[in-house]
Amino acid sequence: MKVKVLSEPLLEFGKGTHICPRSGIERLGVYDQKDEFRKTELRLGIVGRGDGIDKLDIWLEKCRSGILPKESRLANLFKGFGGITESYGFQTKLLSSTAYTRTLQKSLLNKISHAKIREDRVNEAVDLYYDQIRFLTENRAIDVIICVIPKDLFEQVTKLTEKNSEDNDQLDSYMEHNFRRLLKAKSMHLGVPLQLVLENTIDDDKAARDQQDDATKAWNFCTALYYKGNRTVPWRLVEERYKPRSCYVGIGFYKSRDGETISTSLAQVFDEFGHGVILRGTPVALDKEDKRPFMSEEQAYELLNNALSEYDKALMQMPARVVIHKSSQFRASEIAGFNRAIEEKSIRTKDYVSITETDLRLFGETNYPPKRGTLLTISENEGLLYTRGFVDFYKTYPGMYIPSPLRIIASENDSSIEDLCEEVLGLTKMNWNNTQLDGRTPITIECAKKVGEIMKYVNEYEKPQVSYSFYM
Repeated sequence: MKVKVLSEPLLEFGKGTHICPRSGIERLGVYDQKDEFRKTELRLGIVGRGDGIDKLDIWLEKCRSGILPKESRLANLFKGFGGITESYGFQTKLLSSTAYTRTLQKSLLNKISHAKIREDRVNEAVDLYYDQIRFLTENRAIDVIICVIPKDLFEQVTKLTEKNSEDNDQLDSYMEHNFRRLLKAKSMHLGVPLQLVLENTIDDDKAARDQQDDATKAWNFCTALYYKGNRTVPWRLVEERYKPRSCYVGIGFYKSRDGETISTSLAQVFDEFGHGVILRGTPVALDKEDKRPFMSEEQAYELLNNALSEYDKALMQMPARVVIHKSSQFRASEIAGFNRAIEEKSIRTKDYVSITETDLRLFGETNYPPKRGTLLTISENEGLLYTRGFVDFYKTYPGMYIPSPLRIIASENDSSIEDLCEEVLGLTKMNWNNTQLDGRTPITIECAKKVGEIMKYVNEYEKPQVSYSFYM
């Protein structure tokens, strides 16, 4: 066994490279400014109650003009937000107006609170927002719709009835996601991504503010809007010329809403702008002993074969290498199916990488946890990788809890475990919903997880959207 700290992966922006998304956008501009068809204006649709819309208007104006950094000695962690304008950073502007805004009636919002069963409140709230979202998509040319959720409505769709008062914070959080997931799934066919915002997170009243500072909040909010509105990326990983062109695939599993079946979700990243495809697999079986889901050989073959066909359509050529990230260990049937698909497409190089949790920890001589990028190589096929930990650029560990490493196991691998872990570390920085550089899981696994959360609410006969912007 050996321990090594991997270098922080570089990101490419419009005019150079940097390790940090925020500093890169600020100093070098967004990467896709090279795309002549990139939008320099993002038209925002807005749905919310009157007070919430007023708060959003104030918040958008703050994002346009810029926000000072939080007072801290950690200047790189708490970076000020310079604003979103055509001449700086994102090099675009946000357009909003009353013609693109739909106000929810107070009487209809109050009616939701009268429903005694939480599921009824969720369904009524989703229908209320959906009607206005549909109007905007059918009658206005818009790029992203912002749904502002009142605090009292948020509580109504996250709390159980009094009969089930034993619920806890964790359960509340899960149920909040039910509302978000159902709304995104129901609106998906309308073809415009949604951005959900809780009123109290943009309230200018200091007493209502959460723990995240306004500048950080603006960085994450505007980056998500930019990605969703443009369908291109503000940064990408630096391409290593000596490596073969690779197709990265993430595979996860999700339960149906009734819990009766488990299906596969697949997310694929296949070009420099982060474009990929979202695919929905078929119901899978559970292992009789450990109760974990797995694919048959035919299911694995069909899933990867479809993904590679989409890659070919997009780039008009097959990749030289396929990397599959999976949130559980690979079964023999899955490997056989993947191998068959790869052999039929005449792809020479492959790496199957299992990314899971572990109870093992490393401890250093200081009061800080291990550095992000710390790799303990256990064997030529297995390693423990810290994707969260002390970050030199931030001069601290920017987390609240003791970080744990990811367990990386390679199967049928043509690359070394160190090279595969370097790729995993880089792909943790490709989540355009978060501008902090130390993501925990690679976008392949993160995207497949988000897809599964939403996909369970998408009708099995409905064709789901292929862009990640509809799921994040």
